[in-house]
Amino acid sequence: MKMNNVLFTTIFMASSFLITVGTYAQDRKGPPRGGGGHSPIQTKTLEEIGGYKIGDVATDFKLKNVNGNMFSLSDIKNAKGYIVVFTCNECPFAKMYENRLIALHNEFAPKGYSVIAINPNVSESNSNESFTAMQKRAKEKGFPFVYLADEGQKISPQYGAVRTPHVFLLDQERKVQYIGTIDDNARSAENVKVKYVVNAIESLENNEKPNPNFTKAIGCPVKLASN
Repeated sequence: MKMNNVLFTTIFMASSFLITVGTYAQDRKGPPRGGGGHSPIQTKTLEEIGGYKIGDVATDFKLKNVNGNMFSLSDIKNAKGYIVVFTCNECPFAKMYENRLIALHNEFAPKGYSVIAINPNVSESNSNESFTAMQKRAKEKGFPFVYLADEGQKISPQYGAVRTPHVFLLDQERKVQYIGTIDDNARSAENVKVKYVVNAIESLENNEKPNPNFTKAIGCPVKLASN
């Protein structure tokens, strides 16, 4: 009888611990810290990814915007560059950068550098990443930039986008000038010390090459189209 009481107490305490941990994980803001051995940091090199390299000229595309219209880079008149960002609806890292992307567009679009957000994970089989869900997210957040659906992943492999978010800064001639992460602190906008995209744009404005022109993207892996 005593053994049964000890066993019951042990099970009860273990269950309480798991419930507490589960509740903490749900309430805590931001993505899990390295749980399950999955690193949010891009591990493959540009060569291994096989997309654009620094200096490559990106081809234009035609993708559906959340307003239902088709959009191409050439639709932006008098562009001095393009901030192409591969992102999505449900990745915690993508969500944490939404306000920063809005601020980036609001600051630099008037100077000729618009944000072009592309969802490589769009899928009608996933209600959180469907085109309708994209429209809802864009409306909720008040995206001032286009939010495009890369249906069938026709564009993201060309760029070599492997994370959400993943940034490709193009110059006026659509040459790739910077590839990587937005800044050096995904979890806290207030504690950012290096704004890689902002610095790269300012370099282009000064007729200089961005330095660095490559950083490892931080975010969720882009889901394969077959998934």
